[in-house]
Order: sequence, then structure tokens, then C-alpha cells
Amino acid sequence: MTFNNEKAIYLQMADRLCDEILAGTYKDDDRIPSVREYAVMLEVNTNTAVKTYDELARANIIYNKRGLGYFVTPGAKEQILQARKKEFMDNKLPEMFRQMKLLGINKEEVCNLFETYNV
Repeated sequence: MTFNNEKAIYLQMADRLCDEILAGTYKDDDRIPSVREYAVMLEVNTNTAVKTYDELARANIIYNKRGLGYFVTPGAKEQILQARKKEFMDNKLPEMFRQMKLLGINKEEVCNLFETYNV
């Protein structure tokens, strides 16, 4: 995984794990890779992975079964989806609309492009 400097690595790792939950790689109550496995997979320090898992556990996205590992909390996918939608609507769209206005892009152009991408 390539990390950027705009956000802490452990948060980027948390985003990636959330992406995997959204994509269906991990479903409710599925076991996710251990902290050590995830650190090796992403080539980061184990302490960074621990911080990632702590963050996700605090957010109730994953939970720990002592001696068995970490698992996806039931309903985590919907929770992630709702949080990301809110973030997008509250923070990304207003900036996009501002840029559209500055650049003279109308909503018909965006709708046509949206249809082209077949989203």
C-alpha cells in the first residue's frame, strides 16, 4: 500500500480495512487478519497496526475475541457507509459545487459525465 502525507498512516490503514468491509471482503462476524498479519501485509510497524485496530475497535467497526483475534462488528458495513456518505455530503460536495461554479460547469454536464461512467 502506498501511503500519502495528508493523513496519519494508521488512519489510512483503517480506511483501507473499512474499504474492504464495504467491498464485501469481510462481512459481519468475519475474522480479519491479525495485527501482525496486517502489519506484514502492508509493510508497516506492528505498533502502527495496533493503533489502527484500536481506532477501529473504538469506532465499533471491529471487536476482539480474546485469544481468537479481531472480527467485523455486525452492522459495521452500514455504519461505515453512513459515516462516509455524511462526510462526502458535508465536506466534499460543497467544495465540488464551489469549483463547478468557478469553472462554469453546469449540472447537465456533470449528469452526462455521471451516465458515461455508468455508476
